[in-house]
Amino acid sequence: MNAPWKASMPGNRDPFAAFLCDEAALEVLRPVIIEMGWQPEKCNKGGLRNAVQSLSIAASPNILMVDLSESGDPLNDINALAEVCEPGTVVIAVGQVNDVRLYRDLVASGIHDYLLKPLSPGQIRDSLIQAQTVFSAPRHTDAHAAKRHISTAIVGTRGGVGASMLATSLAWLFSTDHKMPTALLDLDVHFGTGALSLDLEPGRGLTDAIENPSRIDGLFIERAMIRANDNLSILSAEAPINSPLMTDGTAFVQLEEEFRQAFEMTVIDLPRNMLINFPHLMADVNVVILATEFTLASARDAIRILSWIKANAAHVQTFVVANKVQPGNQEISRADFEASIERKINFTLPFDLKGATNAAKLGQTFAESNRTTKSGAVVRDIAQAVLGISDTENSAPAAVAAGKKSLLGKFDLKSMMSKKEKTPA
Repeated sequence: MNAPWKASMPGNRDPFAAFLCDEAALEVLRPVIIEMGWQPEKCNKGGLRNAVQSLSIAASPNILMVDLSESGDPLNDINALAEVCEPGTVVIAVGQVNDVRLYRDLVASGIHDYLLKPLSPGQIRDSLIQAQTVFSAPRHTDAHAAKRHISTAIVGTRGGVGASMLATSLAWLFSTDHKMPTALLDLDVHFGTGALSLDLEPGRGLTDAIENPSRIDGLFIERAMIRANDNLSILSAEAPINSPLMTDGTAFVQLEEEFRQAFEMTVIDLPRNMLINFPHLMADVNVVILATEFTLASARDAIRILSWIKANAAHVQTFVVANKVQPGNQEISRADFEASIERKINFTLPFDLKGATNAAKLGQTFAESNRTTKSGAVVRDIAQAVLGISDTENSAPAAVAAGKKSLLGKFDLKSMMSKKEKTPA
């Protein structure tokens, strides 16, 4: 007998409902429910029979607590509850029979937990928190099924060039349009916007991982990551800005390894300073997307970062994406920029202030809120390019021989600045 309450997304159902037989148990439960931000009105008088009657005409909650105290045959009666519960409901049973065999049989039938009366606030709180982790856990895939894993790092040449926008958009596209289990790792520990862009609270998962790398395993990943949709889970942080990042990067490498086991796609929002501090992060990355703008500072840093990648991560496939492109109104022309970095721009995203503003207002990724725009189409093309890399090891695109110039020597600065001065205001 397997009840149908297996993990799925909560949807728009009530977060919690309870059906308990006695007022004493309800008095213990209600303060905990209020503490967790749920409605105490969802704590109903009555046991299993009342739950079956109510749920036969109403939607099931995400978490259901039901009292078996008045049930003569709990295992049999659970079948009636299973018939009216929608898939995705996590059921916590309450009873007064202290029997380990009953507990094992109930858990085997699909019940999440069994609490013994008399109830205590701590006991209830712990069980509800564990039940909540079901909805934030990454979807499990068949460990024996052959699958490809692609790890993509998005790096910005400067702050504000759109690296985080690309990271969240690509992760969202992989998880929705391509139905691929995807992990989004936002490594801007203090100022990351990954969770913010998805209208989520970041939680403490990433900071806990940094503080305790030895705890990182499959179970930690399930509990620490925040679920954004059926296929997308995010790990990020908003660490206090008076707490410096104290780590040797071990936690990040372990997280990448766990993601390879649990997901098909990993998207890393990788601040450029991380390349300097933790170069080993690139060891298992397959694709680097370098986000840039057509400015002098971005051109300089694009040269430096591309040179670093060539020296330290030559195995990756690199795509250069120019963002906020306004024809005729650029600090550096595309031709001059490409000549400076000695390679072609792979994708250009037109300047779209309205699209970015709309995404922020809706609490959605740029790709989700701008499906019909030209910019949205380019982001989908980038996602397709990442998915199109071969299963074999990829080499970075060959660059034009650099000669023995210094990095700044690659710029014809006089020419660029004179062009800039001649451009009408």
